[in-house]
Amino acid sequence: MSDSTPTDNRPTNRLSGETSPYLLQHAYNPVDWYPWGEEAIQKARDEDRPIFLSIGYSACHWCHVMEHESFENSTIAAVMNERFVNIKVDREERPDLDQIYMNAVQLMTGRGGWPMSVFLTPELKPFYGGTYFPPEARMGMPGFPDILVRVSEVWQERREELLESAEKLTAAISDMVPPAAADAAPGEETLRSAMQALLRSSDGTHGGFGAAPKFPHPMDIRLLLRCWQRFQNEEALEVVKLALDKMAAGGIYDQLGGGFHRYSTDHRWLVPHFEKMLYDNALLTSSYVEAYQATGDTDYARIVRETLDYTLKEMTQPQGGFYSTQDADSEGVEGKFFVWSEQEIVKLLGEVDARLFNSYYDVTPRGNWEGHTILNRPRPHDEAAAALGIDPQELREKLTACRETLFAVRAKRIAPQRDDKVLVAWNGLMIAAMAQAGRVLGDERYLSAAVDAAEFVLGEMRNESGRLLHSYKDGRARFNAYLDDYACFVDGLVELYQATFEEKYLEVAAELATTMIDQFHEPEQGGFYYTSHDHEQLITRQKDLQDSATPSGNSMATTGLLKLARLTSRRDLEDIALGTLRMLSGMVEKHPSAAGQALLAVDFLIGPTHEIVLVDGSNAEEGNAVFHELESRFLPNKVVVRTSAASSPSALLGPLVEGKTALENNATVFLCQQGTCAAPVRGDDLKAALDSLVTKM
Repeated sequence: MSDSTPTDNRPTNRLSGETSPYLLQHAYNPVDWYPWGEEAIQKARDEDRPIFLSIGYSACHWCHVMEHESFENSTIAAVMNERFVNIKVDREERPDLDQIYMNAVQLMTGRGGWPMSVFLTPELKPFYGGTYFPPEARMGMPGFPDILVRVSEVWQERREELLESAEKLTAAISDMVPPAAADAAPGEETLRSAMQALLRSSDGTHGGFGAAPKFPHPMDIRLLLRCWQRFQNEEALEVVKLALDKMAAGGIYDQLGGGFHRYSTDHRWLVPHFEKMLYDNALLTSSYVEAYQATGDTDYARIVRETLDYTLKEMTQPQGGFYSTQDADSEGVEGKFFVWSEQEIVKLLGEVDARLFNSYYDVTPRGNWEGHTILNRPRPHDEAAAALGIDPQELREKLTACRETLFAVRAKRIAPQRDDKVLVAWNGLMIAAMAQAGRVLGDERYLSAAVDAAEFVLGEMRNESGRLLHSYKDGRARFNAYLDDYACFVDGLVELYQATFEEKYLEVAAELATTMIDQFHEPEQGGFYYTSHDHEQLITRQKDLQDSATPSGNSMATTGLLKLARLTSRRDLEDIALGTLRMLSGMVEKHPSAAGQALLAVDFLIGPTHEIVLVDGSNAEEGNAVFHELESRFLPNKVVVRTSAASSPSALLGPLVEGKTALENNATVFLCQQGTCAAPVRGDDLKAALDSLVTKM
């Protein structure tokens, strides 16, 4: 499905030797594209030319539009080739470059997005930029050819003025720092304030937060679940349920194939931007798993299964790694693969079944989007069954058969292209989600998939010294890993340990955490740089601070280190996590909407956080039943160790498991906080003890 090998005989440019599907999409452009590297930079210096830097990603709709309109246009390409050194970058391969130059564009224009278009001096300092530019002036935007000519003229005629502007802008990027640390470390009042801000911004009619375009906000949803439990605030739970229910019923969710599209272009979750990202589906899976634990609503478990089954079918490579994205477009048309007409459905299902299906999924002769229908569920299941005069279970069975028929037909359509590179950070998020779902739902398929992905990263995405490499495609692992690669993968391994209790995953997590600290930590101000100490020198070195569509590297580093600290009794890891939270505290206090993952770490830190040790007795099934009992509850602030008298625990776990044995050879649970344990419990006493943990907030 990757669009990386065109079959015609057009000449290629220098991108033809790259592995990125996004770069390969541009390999046949008449633009003399270079990948980022010394060859292009030296050419700009030798020829005294400015650099045109274009950054995007394979699933980006407007990136495709600008390519077709401008980069495939030989006249525009000629101007680019004559006046600039042109560099194309995949933001998913080089997020370090994307961060720096996106900050520049936002400082210059007040907004950002992709494709990102930025002009640099040969010393890589930005002086002009924007996002999408049309091929001719329209809608208040200048035409791209006009911009090219004007920038070139300014470079020739007003060089000193331009260089001065570039120096100031570069200094401004370097000076971007988070708000000053708060007077005290974030605590319970920080969580209460964030909860109230989220409740104020919630949409009480359609669910979610804010207006169109609407993004899912999975970290904020998970935070509100914790605040519901901590503060006994029922409104927080209602906001969570409404958001999850409306998203699962909307067009943002693929009603046939499972999985979530990236965001909704409208306020009611009907019309998505049709691309599917691995990270969205990982983060939303965790949200629905926790909502299932908190409410017992089996519909949330269904969404988890459908989303992960989609991931297994369409986003998992044969070796076990998870692919990055699926495109929004097929056959050059956004959403074409996913939409339907009433006539088409009647022909496929027959009049009787089509009447039920079309009523349930909002299919009408006029359609609900550009003459076609995006499948969605405007009414709850039981309400729809009552309106149709059919038993709810019978309706469920009929709809399942109808969906299977339509899915089989859809599978024969020309599918959206897939970006089949494997990224460590996003794999870490999905490993955590698969592990969490596997242990809560008791589904070995998801645990097996998490293991396979972890083994793939460990086996194929490290260099000879054991350091992680960021991206893998076509048998090649490339690029020094970034902070979020280490942080997300460490967290994924910790979650995988707590699902499988294979101690090697905890040991590797601890090793990689040490590397992360050695290579990225900045002890003076606290926190971590985004790039390692031995990374390519760029115009500035930044810290990844804000939680947006994905959690920031610093927030995830804090999360993983706190879990590791509790499992291994290593106070030094907790101290580094605390220092990172203090560094983030000003932003967390002033901009909680940009700190969802950091606030999850705060909630874990202030607890009460439980270290739970399960010691198996002679009957393994009894231990499995105890573990199921534990995972059936919403207890997010816990770490779990499982051992037995016959095993020899890793030295990492020594302080936590030392002296703990199965009473009378029955499965026994030890409930601890920071190494201090209550009396062991087993049998009938266990449920009451676990229930007490849920209420002790």
